Order: sequence, then structure tokens, then C-alpha cells
Amino acid sequence: MTQRLHLVFGGELTDPTKSVFKDPTNIHVVGIFPDYQSAYDAWKSEAQRTVDDAHTRYFIAHIHRLRDEETEAGPTEELGS
Repeated sequence: MTQRLHLVFGGELTDPTKSVFKDPTNIHVVGIFPDYQSAYDAWKSEAQRTVDDAHTRYFIAHIHRLRDEETEAGPTEELGS
């Protein structure tokens, strides 16, 4: 079975209409989860906890999409070339 890791993170944004963090060094990393459902549950919990703060937002990153093990170099490796 293929592992589909997901990262849940969030923090304060500069503007609630954009996805730019006010202080990237202060991003709250909730954790890495083995499947989308558990990542979604963690995201929902954090999103509901901070619902009254319009500048705080949480995201789910699909880590498994960042690298394709079947190709010689994944798209993220090519960025540094």
C-alpha cells in the first residue's frame, strides 16, 4: 500500500485574503499524518480552535505529491538546479 503523508500547519497571515504568513518562523506545525482523513481531522480541530481570528489559517499539504519515486528527479529537486 502506498503511503500518502499529509502535513498540517498554520499561523497568522498578513492578510486574510492571501496565503502569506506574517512571520514564517512562527508557523505552527500540527503534525504529519499517514492519510488524508486524519490530517483533515487535525486541520478541522485547529481551524475550529482559531475560528474567531480571521488572520489565522491552517492548511493541509499533500507531502506525497511533492516527490514521485518512479522518476529520476522529482519536481522539487529540479527547482534547485
